[in-house]
Amino acid sequence: MSNRVLLTVSGTIAVDLQESVQAGKRPRADYVEMSRCLGADLIDYGEANRSVTRVGRIIKRVAGDNALLAWTCFRRRRRYDAVVTDGEQVGIPYAALTWFTRRSSRPTHAMIVHIISVPKKALLFRALGLRHRVDMFFVYSSWQRDFALEKLGMRENQVTLTPFMVDTSFFELSRVVAEPRRMICGAGLECRDYDTLVAAVRDLDVEVVIAAASPWSKRSNTLDGSPLPANITMCKLSLFELRQLYADSVFVVMPLHDVEFQAGVTTILEAMSMSKAVLCSRTRGQTDVITEGETGLYVEPGNAGALRTAISDLLADTDRAARLGAQARAWTEANADIERYATRIAEVVHGLTATR
Repeated sequence: MSNRVLLTVSGTIAVDLQESVQAGKRPRADYVEMSRCLGADLIDYGEANRSVTRVGRIIKRVAGDNALLAWTCFRRRRRYDAVVTDGEQVGIPYAALTWFTRRSSRPTHAMIVHIISVPKKALLFRALGLRHRVDMFFVYSSWQRDFALEKLGMRENQVTLTPFMVDTSFFELSRVVAEPRRMICGAGLECRDYDTLVAAVRDLDVEVVIAAASPWSKRSNTLDGSPLPANITMCKLSLFELRQLYADSVFVVMPLHDVEFQAGVTTILEAMSMSKAVLCSRTRGQTDVITEGETGLYVEPGNAGALRTAISDLLADTDRAARLGAQARAWTEANADIERYATRIAEVVHGLTATR
């Protein structure tokens, strides 16, 4: 068989996924689009558990579902020309397992990398010499790319920097009936600095809605149980409801702690796709999506005074906010659309398998 690909999904694919997408209730899933472009078989937690062996049960009990997913990929590797792991939580254990194979008998391994600079991950990667077992890193952040090259010994031709993705046909202003008002919003949980946002908007003449929820993040909301100013509402919304919130807002605020990866990128791209300017903390890891003064604005992380000034200035210049939002939409269509993203990944993976 030629060009056969196995793509991991670090989770369980919902049985009604495609039905929900077709009904317009949720955006398309990146792994479905990648599977289509790659011609790949998908393997999620459910599939790994359905085919589990006695060794697999031990692996799951000791190391969890991601390690079981890696083990299942390893067992099936001979059927494929390439294995694409959707994060280092699967990619690192899978790469470690391939030490027990000859180079000629293992498929190409491409790993999507979210944050490889975590000390434990980096130490394990270096200690096991896994740069010889991973053919390609796909990274979303320049900081993570530089770390992979400078600290992990990856070669330039082993690291591809790509924008993250958004379903621009779902997150589109024309898909909703907007009810604009003097409101701004924030969304998500991963590394959010909502304490700074609360301090920045306290007593400001603007309604603030914080949709503090995430299907991926395991972090807790630091605002839970805290008294909030009267102009702030905190809630949890579905993606369908979140789209309406973006539409109704003047612009979106993304307050972040200064971390080394692209925390907040999903919300940023959703907002940009909805033609909304994004006011974002300029962290080490979040520099590759927003272009200052063209598609959004940056502020210093943790500086409530600077954030308050930036919010007030943009509220006072709604024409500028609209212009930034329109340019943000154009950028997402050209660079971060889910189909473009999946095509980019597929072209690189297919190129790797063609040169082996």
